[in-house]
Amino acid sequence: MDSKIRYEIEFPINSSPQLLYQYISTPSGLSEWFADNVNSRGEFFTFIWNDSEEKARLCSKKSGEKVRFKWVDDNNKDTEFYFELHILVDEITKDVSLTVIDFADLDEVNEAKLLWENQISDLKHVIGSV
Repeated sequence: MDSKIRYEIEFPINSSPQLLYQYISTPSGLSEWFADNVNSRGEFFTFIWNDSEEKARLCSKKSGEKVRFKWVDDNNKDTEFYFELHILVDEITKDVSLTVIDFADLDEVNEAKLLWENQISDLKHVIGSV
């Protein structure tokens, strides 16, 4: 198996950082745009899409700014891969953007970026940022 590579993409979002943070850090917020359903038990989040389910641990968060979910294996042990959602506010213009940091196999990076573009498009519709 090819090792995964880290990539980063940034999306401008017309929203307050506080509102945006609710959609990237809570199960109810994430289930509105990221997955079909999201459940949490403590620091562990279960993301459900159609018939598949992935578990991740909320390994770090900074209120109003960023969250990082580390994917875990069947024994709830951390894997080396994670995804991070980071809210950036331009100090001068106050423009808000969301940076996504994720990992994908080298030959799947473009598809992974397209998937994130679709997910973020859904997020923008949910918060009225279109």
